[in-house]
Amino acid sequence: MKQWFLIETEKEYHEATQRFEEIYTAEEGSSAYKEMLLLAFLINQYEKKQWSLPDVDPIEIIKIRMEDFGYKPADLAKEYGDKGTISKVLNYKQPLSLTMIRLFSKLLRIPADALTKEYHLQ
Repeated sequence: MKQWFLIETEKEYHEATQRFEEIYTAEEGSSAYKEMLLLAFLINQYEKKQWSLPDVDPIEIIKIRMEDFGYKPADLAKEYGDKGTISKVLNYKQPLSLTMIRLFSKLLRIPADALTKEYHLQ
């Protein structure tokens, strides 16, 4: 197992995210699971430092990150399982659910607290 330290470069970030993707389904309690938790923390710290999110509502943050990753609403629907609900959420017709917040936080690498801010529906 590689020794992980604070992530300071884009190359280290890429290696860490690649490894995280490989082991993120590791069995709880295993050494790979502990490595995954450490990587999640290190990646999160690096991302906070590199990409402080603008002070915008959660839906705008989701849209920005979708663009960053090249995702379309259909990609979120595939993960969440309901195209109609995703459309309503992205169009401010329905609030984010706790399940969505958890899912989008992981998928789009957005701190969950950024998705819990209040915003107005239309």
